[in-house]
Amino acid sequence: MTTIPTPTTAATTTEASDSRTIWKTAAIAGVVAAVATTVIGGIAKAADVPLVVGEQEIQVPMFAVLTLFGAALGAGLALLLRNRTSQPRRTFVITTVVLTALSILPDATADATTATKVTLIGAHLVAAAIIIPALASRLLARRTAV
Repeated sequence: MTTIPTPTTAATTTEASDSRTIWKTAAIAGVVAAVATTVIGGIAKAADVPLVVGEQEIQVPMFAVLTLFGAALGAGLALLLRNRTSQPRRTFVITTVVLTALSILPDATADATTATKVTLIGAHLVAAAIIIPALASRLLARRTAV
């Protein structure tokens, strides 16, 4: 007779716990990064850097909103990779670094002053430097076969 292993409540609870930990980490890192990027935007505004791309003005609070959105996307990616790759941490770091590099391309090529571009790129890099390591620390270096 062959027995088929079934998931136990403990495994389900652990997985739910891990998901909550990742979301909690994303929330904390997101808030820290949002404060940092908002400070960058505020300093730029105080220094008379025109936060304008094309004809659209970027309001300083949008730095926080978009940073929190990025942290949520990062958490979703971390959860996806946690269960689908053999090396979740490595895959997450490589993927997010590539996505960060791609995310600064629109800033670098935007119809904006050099100071505005530097401000936007700096904010992206600061947010990534805070959020990526925080979320990566919650992922296993190697996932064991189940």
